[in-house]
Amino acid sequence: MQLDDEVTDPPAETVAQPRPEYTHREVLEVLVGLLAAMFTGLISSTIVSNAVPTIIADLDGSQTQYTWVITASLLAMTVSTPVWGKLSDLFDKKLMIQTAIGIFVVGSVLAGLSRNLPELIAMRAVQGIGMGGIIATGQALIAAIIPPRQRGRYAGYLGATMAVATVSGPLIGGIIVDTPGLGWRWCFFVCVPLAVMSLVVLQRFLRLPDTRRSVDLDYAGALLIAVAASLPLVWVTFAGDAYPWVSWTSAAFLGGTALAAGLVVVVESRHAEPVLPLQVVRQRTTTLAIIGSIAVGISMFGGSVFLGQYFQVAGGHSPTVAGLLGTPLMVGSLVGTVVSGRLITRYGRWKRFLVTGSALLVVGFGLLATVDHTTPEWHTMVFMAVVGLGMGMMLQNFVLAVQNTVDVREVGSASASVAFFRSLGGAVGVAVLGAILAAQVRTDVTDGLGRLGLSRSGDSGSLLDVGSLPGPVAEVVRAAYGDATGNIFAVAAVVSVISLVAAVMIKEIPLRTTVAMQEPDGPAVPVAD
Repeated sequence: MQLDDEVTDPPAETVAQPRPEYTHREVLEVLVGLLAAMFTGLISSTIVSNAVPTIIADLDGSQTQYTWVITASLLAMTVSTPVWGKLSDLFDKKLMIQTAIGIFVVGSVLAGLSRNLPELIAMRAVQGIGMGGIIATGQALIAAIIPPRQRGRYAGYLGATMAVATVSGPLIGGIIVDTPGLGWRWCFFVCVPLAVMSLVVLQRFLRLPDTRRSVDLDYAGALLIAVAASLPLVWVTFAGDAYPWVSWTSAAFLGGTALAAGLVVVVESRHAEPVLPLQVVRQRTTTLAIIGSIAVGISMFGGSVFLGQYFQVAGGHSPTVAGLLGTPLMVGSLVGTVVSGRLITRYGRWKRFLVTGSALLVVGFGLLATVDHTTPEWHTMVFMAVVGLGMGMMLQNFVLAVQNTVDVREVGSASASVAFFRSLGGAVGVAVLGAILAAQVRTDVTDGLGRLGLSRSGDSGSLLDVGSLPGPVAEVVRAAYGDATGNIFAVAAVVSVISLVAAVMIKEIPLRTTVAMQEPDGPAVPVAD
């Protein structure tokens, strides 16, 4: 398959007279609504990370269910993102993002009212579907109103919002859990007011030209993408526990994944309006951006989820303190995304930030791989700042690079393709790292209790409520979680090396100064290699 950056002709369509480009003030007015929606959607992914130990203890859950409270929303967001991206190209983008926000609000309210873990996990999936629409359509809207050369100026706001939402979620969740009279259910209710506010702002300020296209929805492609993304997550979640890693069951999951992925290629290559447009995905820039975004997904979600657990279980801190200890990740990401966005707008160069950010991820995860239950907390916080800085430099710039190679009429699908694989990286990362963590904790706790002359009984879920365990047993559990955390970040460091290679190989294409690929009465903007 040839990797190129050629732009194919878009499907036939009837487009109304284009709206004049937004002024800076108008862009900011729309961004208030968009960023509010994206903030509340993303924060719901991590706000529960410091609350999950409390939720699991309250609802008597297990380590596997711990992982799925996080993974359910990420999986639903992942499989729905390309669908939302395509819908935003075919239908009114404003209607699409408002629909996504509405679904998210319903999921949030029902999650807060859940009576048991299966209900909570199901409602987290509903939240994830709404989140997928908010992220995919939000990025498409930004590309529809801001030219790529100016997008770096605003990408700093977007990246900062995503970074702050992802990393501050654990702190906010910890405060909610520790505040008398609130409790973990408010981790879901608190997202609702901001989401409703974003609906009002977008209704008031967002105005887009009416684009009418003949619609042939790709139902088969959407279903196959969902299957191909879901099977590996289910496999890694239960492998090593319900069945061996090397077994006929594992082979069935992997074979099903390969078959579904192959069918995706066949169906998407033949459909007139594919959910995942292969002509966009196989472009050199998009392919390399997808590879690099996987590591970003792991750092965004895996870092906040497991570091929060590390500080609570291994460090013995409250959810609020655990959230505060995670602040360096947020600050580093904020600095990285704002500074890189401003410099890209000023000089028009973006590749250097992708390479630098990828290198910082490798270094940061490599340093985090050295932590155990005896590591001083300030060491861990410094390592987190390095990861955050790298994540901030990469977060929006991979999307920017891809959006610069496609016309506004395909920007929804192109942006969603990168977001899909970034979310898939996060979901698979959380599931795989969670499975590795659970397996090592199980082994270390059994060995530790054996040295105390005790036997292990019951599920690992009871281990998360460390405060209720006898002193010697609690120390064994804390040591097991602390030591296992370093190992999972060693895996993340290896993945980040792949991201660094992708960033080095990507070709820098000058950022165009118009929203569309072609001026109304001028030549097309060149983007080919």
